[in-house]
Amino acid sequence: MKRVRPLPSYLVQRYQGWKATKYKDNQAWYRHLAHEGQHPRAMVICCCDSRVHVTAIFGADQGEFFLHRNIANLVPSFTPDGLQHGTSAAVEYAVTALKVAHVIVLGHSNCGGVRGCAEMCAGHAPELEDPTSFVGRWMDILRPGFERVKDIEDEETRIAALEKQAVIVSLENLMSFPFVKEAIAAGNLTVHGLWHDIGEGIIEHYSAQDDRFVPV
Repeated sequence: MKRVRPLPSYLVQRYQGWKATKYKDNQAWYRHLAHEGQHPRAMVICCCDSRVHVTAIFGADQGEFFLHRNIANLVPSFTPDGLQHGTSAAVEYAVTALKVAHVIVLGHSNCGGVRGCAEMCAGHAPELEDPTSFVGRWMDILRPGFERVKDIEDEETRIAALEKQAVIVSLENLMSFPFVKEAIAAGNLTVHGLWHDIGEGIIEHYSAQDDRFVPV
């Protein structure tokens, strides 16, 4: 722990600015959140990518979204093997404890994790095939999606299709969780798949009936 360094000065300055302005102006609301606990309306599963600013996109207030980030916004299948599963634990907590009304999987354009998956599945990224690669083993979740789009000839079109497959595969895997299916059947939960074009500011919604993404 001796190698842990002090917080960068620019972060200290930003924190102090926030505490003196936004926190001070909304102190009662922050204290309400602290004392009353969280009651988010939706869970959003999105990518770790720093360009995906979920709360800004939807104009969400603090306490409104239960937000979970991982590489390529993936949800694994229900695997109760007694091991450690961060995303599955977040889904379980959101649905069974917080009782969110919606679970949203949000994919995005130019996703580095998805591109890495495409390269790995095509045999061009041996470093990701290594059993010790955390990223590679995580991106194995998306292999079924790669199989669906691998015959698309144009590389960029294939990558964009795989980005959307990351959303579809995650929605399919969500339905393998018994408590998710039970909440949906009871009318207490809906699930949604979205894809965000970062450069154009576009959001597309997955229509299961039509098996395609449509603009919001």
